[in-house]
Amino acid sequence: MVEPVVTYRVPGRSAEAEIEVKRSRFRCTLERVEDEAAARALVERLRREHWDARHHCSAFVVGPPPVPVERSSDDGEPAGTAGAPMLEVLRGAGLSDTAVVVTRWFGGTLLGAGGLVRAYGDAVRAAVARAGLLERRLRSEVEVDLDHAEAGRVETELRSRGVDVLETAYGARVRVLLGVEPEQVARTEGLLAELTSGAARPVVVGQRWVDGSPAAG
Repeated sequence: MVEPVVTYRVPGRSAEAEIEVKRSRFRCTLERVEDEAAARALVERLRREHWDARHHCSAFVVGPPPVPVERSSDDGEPAGTAGAPMLEVLRGAGLSDTAVVVTRWFGGTLLGAGGLVRAYGDAVRAAVARAGLLERRLRSEVEVDLDHAEAGRVETELRSRGVDVLETAYGARVRVLLGVEPEQVARTEGLLAELTSGAARPVVVGQRWVDGSPAAG
């Protein structure tokens, strides 16, 4: 039986990196994106900004494993020399929700297929190193309603025990939304019962992906 995916990696921040090979400049722009439309919008934005460049090669991976959306484009470079090696760098880093565009200004010297593969891959590797990695984790959303008198104390206790408090809404009662590792839902329900003397009635209302701590490279 295949284990469900509960973590994947995303960029820690947007980044740019530029390398030069035989007077050709390769500038990689890396951004975190939510969907395919955002990835394509990045390509079009860079085409407008760097209209004087010859190529705007791209690759992106969007969505959680095991079946993210993956696309790449050589944008006029020989087939397989730009987009594919760029995509391989993203795969090798385990990244998703990521788009990279390498803008090339031609320096007058042909690099050959091998040279292009190395240059495009190296430009993306440099940008990935600058961006860093975050781990994105699947959390069950557990909702609980609390009295105003006890909400602050309970929230503080939950945070101190490593439970993620995603939202707090104040009305007639205090609605607290918690992010809990799926396998820790029962433990969290027990913790809430302990903190409220059995008064809390937590309900699992959904799931979401949340950003966690920096991931090892």
